[in-house]
Amino acid sequence: MAAVEEIPQTEMERAVPAPRLGTRFLGPAAITLALLSALVTFLVLTNLTPIAPTHDVVVSVLIANAVAALLLLSIITWEIAKIVQARRHGQAGSRLHVRIVALFSIIAALPAVLVAIVASITLDRGLDQWFSTRTRAIIANSITVAEAYVREHAEMIRSDIVATAFDAGRAKPLFDQDRERFKQFLAAQSQYRGLQIVALFDTNGKILESFGLPDGRQLPLPPKQALEAITTTEPRIALVPDSGEVASVIRLHGYENTYLYVARPLAPKVLEQLRQTQLAVAEYEGLEARRPGVQVAFGLMYTVIALILLLSSAWLGLNFANRLVTPIRRLIGAANLVSTGNLFVQVPVRRSEGDLANLGETFNKMTQELRSQRDDLVSARDTMDSRRRFTEAVLAGASAGVIGLDAAERITILNRSAEKILGKPEAEALNVRLVDLMPELEPLLTAARSGGQRMAQGQLAIARDSRERNLSVRVTTEQAPGEEHGYVVTLDDITDLVMAQRSTAWADIARRIAHEIKNPLTPIQLSAERLKRKYGKVIVEDKAVFEQCTDTIVRQVDDIKRMVDEFSRFARMPKPVMGNDDVADTVRQVVFLQQVANPDIDFEYTIDEDPMLARFDRRLISQGLTNIVKNATEAVAAVPTEELGKGLIKVTVKRDGEDIVIDVIDNGIGLPKENRNRLLEPYVTTREKGTGLGLAIVERILEEHGGRIELNDSPEVAKGGRGAWMRLQFSDSKAAANVAPAQDSKEPQGAQHGG
Repeated sequence: MAAVEEIPQTEMERAVPAPRLGTRFLGPAAITLALLSALVTFLVLTNLTPIAPTHDVVVSVLIANAVAALLLLSIITWEIAKIVQARRHGQAGSRLHVRIVALFSIIAALPAVLVAIVASITLDRGLDQWFSTRTRAIIANSITVAEAYVREHAEMIRSDIVATAFDAGRAKPLFDQDRERFKQFLAAQSQYRGLQIVALFDTNGKILESFGLPDGRQLPLPPKQALEAITTTEPRIALVPDSGEVASVIRLHGYENTYLYVARPLAPKVLEQLRQTQLAVAEYEGLEARRPGVQVAFGLMYTVIALILLLSSAWLGLNFANRLVTPIRRLIGAANLVSTGNLFVQVPVRRSEGDLANLGETFNKMTQELRSQRDDLVSARDTMDSRRRFTEAVLAGASAGVIGLDAAERITILNRSAEKILGKPEAEALNVRLVDLMPELEPLLTAARSGGQRMAQGQLAIARDSRERNLSVRVTTEQAPGEEHGYVVTLDDITDLVMAQRSTAWADIARRIAHEIKNPLTPIQLSAERLKRKYGKVIVEDKAVFEQCTDTIVRQVDDIKRMVDEFSRFARMPKPVMGNDDVADTVRQVVFLQQVANPDIDFEYTIDEDPMLARFDRRLISQGLTNIVKNATEAVAAVPTEELGKGLIKVTVKRDGEDIVIDVIDNGIGLPKENRNRLLEPYVTTREKGTGLGLAIVERILEEHGGRIELNDSPEVAKGGRGAWMRLQFSDSKAAANVAPAQDSKEPQGAQHGG
């Protein structure tokens, strides 16, 4: 068994080599660099980095983006060139590869182009709206309103801190003598004036007394130099964004280097709006100053980022297409190998390919299962072929005819012996109902079909090509209730066996008859001759009758002796004495003698070879041929003169393989249609004075020579004429001795005449 073959590269991969390690990481590195460059460009142009977007910085960033874009474009061009090259070479999966790349390119490019167009239009129209006169007025009014709100709270806290400072100056004795009552004073001021924090501190920022100040909180005090500018009549007011308060600081009269700090909370939403308004106004003023540069910068940013994203998407699409098509390409290449009959193909499986890896595993399992099933099928086929060849050899070598039938009794198989019996070659007999070719089998098939036994058997006689055969038939079937089953019909040709049995029986009868009859014949003949000699001169009255009677007795006894001699010869046929002789000369002499004896009959004989040397018993073959030719002359003589015309007997001698064939054709009365083969049995004859032993003796002679006799109609019968065709066929013992064993089963020629 061949080893399993792993296919690391398909035809496409062999045509377009796999990228090297440096080339493999060049694409991801270029993508990373381009995206990083685009990100830096975005951050710089949007002032999100410490780097100011000056002209030199913007130009540098754009150059870096251009280099990254060119690098990406070069890589994409190289990938597309490889795809086009593979497509031109018609590599596996190239069409799918091109379609996937085109699809991903469209999907990647269309959104990027649309976003760039929309972004450009939106930016242009948006900037126009931002810098309109109405927008400027709204922003100016918003900052004015916010500042008015702050000024209002500043004036309120100014009056409150001045009043509180005046009251604190009057409460100086409490500060010096009773701090608890001074704290109560501060609390009362806070509640009365709505102040969140009231505190006293010195120039060093140390808190002397306070109310409303959480523990651990540090007051946002002005620097020491600023404190020196604050007087007892002019407080300093400030907005504290971190705590959302308006605070004010004033110098206290009557205190030594002591300041008063008060704070009132503002509404958080108002404070946040104020802060956002201030930032928006500042940003708006900056944008207005940089409007042309912003438009150019944002246009370039959109263009560069869109281009980089477009190229990155294209490369990602190419890379994804490569990753998607590569396993499919391997599968296509492996499938092509499988289509050629190579089931020892295993595609490499990479877990990173996801579901396609599962597809590869499934493909490998499929080829493994197919290989296993094919091996099983091949093994089963080999076993079946071995059994089939053995069965065919057995059937071919079997002398009995074997016919296989399906459930409809149509022929599915038959051996050579069955072909001979049916008289049809296998090609013509297959799928034909057996009863259509041999109606005589209908009773046995019916018995096998309807009976409860597995086998039905019997003997029957069939007539084929004017020859009657005796067959022993067995019909076997498998009894499986509810299931269709076939039949096996075995045909044994027992014609020769029956004939041999009959001949043996008749030979035994002939021997007994000859023994029982011959013994009294001699005394009868001697007695009749003695009576004639002794009383022939004495008897005067009716002397003629006496002599006639004695002569009749002597003559009839002689006839009976000749008949008994025939019986003896049939019962004790002499063994043939084989010798090398000329068949043509033997036939010529027999025909010559009959021609002399029957001058009114025309004799024609044809001999293929002259001389035709063979090994046979000349005396016996001459005896058998003489009987046949004599029967032909008698058959011609039996035709009425007015119907006969001219009597004709044709004798043909030829060699057929290892056999000698002698055909005797006459235009006599012909042979009977029914029970024709019975003429070969002893004492069966159609002539009035025939003993019925002639053809039986001829058959015995031919059997001793390994041959047979055939009784056929003359070819003229098919044309409306008459006559008989007797074929004598025997083997050349000299040629048969030189035949290899492999040729022993060769079908004898002339079998078509045997029916």
